Amino acid sequence: MNILLTSAGRRTYIIDYFKSALNGEGKVFASNSIETYSIKQADEYVITPPIYDDTYIDFLIEYCLKNKIKVVISLFDIDLFILSINKSKFEEKGIKVIVSNEVVISICNDKWKTYNFLHSINLKQTKSFIDIDETILALETNLVTFPLILKPRWGMGSIGIYKVDNKDELKVLYNKLKKEIFNTYLKYESIYNENQCIIIQSMIKGKEYGLDVLNDLGGNYVTTIAKQKLAMRAGETDVAEIVDNSPFISIAKSLSANLKHIGNLDVDCFVCENGDVIVLELNCRFGGQYPFSHIAGVDFPKQIIEWIKGNKTDKKLITPTIGIKSCKDLVPVII
Repeated sequence: MNILLTSAGRRTYIIDYFKSALNGEGKVFASNSIETYSIKQADEYVITPPIYDDTYIDFLIEYCLKNKIKVVISLFDIDLFILSINKSKFEEKGIKVIVSNEVVISICNDKWKTYNFLHSINLKQTKSFIDIDETILALETNLVTFPLILKPRWGMGSIGIYKVDNKDELKVLYNKLKKEIFNTYLKYESIYNENQCIIIQSMIKGKEYGLDVLNDLGGNYVTTIAKQKLAMRAGETDVAEIVDNSPFISIAKSLSANLKHIGNLDVDCFVCENGDVIVLELNCRFGGQYPFSHIAGVDFPKQIIEWIKGNKTDKKLITPTIGIKSCKDLVPVII
């Protein structure tokens, strides 16, 4: 079984996890539109055209056929959507793409759609806007108060996140963020909603948690791994502890049942002082917090491989040890 991890970027650990899970029964291939150290750690790698290039999908299919690759898994939000709308093209060639449908990907990639989706299934989240004039009116009528958080509507990682404490900051940083968006790859989604490409949210006070909501390849709920985020760096979890998932089970099952996502749903949420759980963001892929689950005993790459083989869910592969605290480390390497 040969597996291709697309848009692998700097996620060396995911490549290593899949290599270990295959255990010599196949190769792990990696692709990216630019050369990185991480993709070179795969058994084989390739540089692809940019995701939005007209030749991107045909390039991937040809590469898969040439190398007898039967499974494709993406590690990047933008790539997920392109693969989802072209999934049938891969399937016609006998290649399985582990990706949710385009509606699910669209909800997860677009923070405004996420906000409205969460409202529709009665899950709590912070008050949000995509119009600065509506935000100012809400402030004047005390519907919301400072501080507020500005983020790209289609953002990811730590690109362009600002905390604002007054109206002057709101206007200045709103315009600054808009310029930043159109100087990055975020411009590709934002260009279609240039005046609504920033989401403005009330700041939440509470403890931050991350969830891995795991579904099987048919979109059926399997389990939830919960982590308390103890430290953040560059928009990703840096230190985390595995905790009891019981306070989050009902929310996770609601997300699973309504999204029917495939594989891992990476969920960011806050637990407020009054006990309310506020769901903030969804990522329909292996997220930056997954390694904390893996180091605590979860092996979701191995479980995915077992499902592809037609085997049942193995609880040992998806059950973490509660209380494990771990951190990401920076290790210099020779390239």
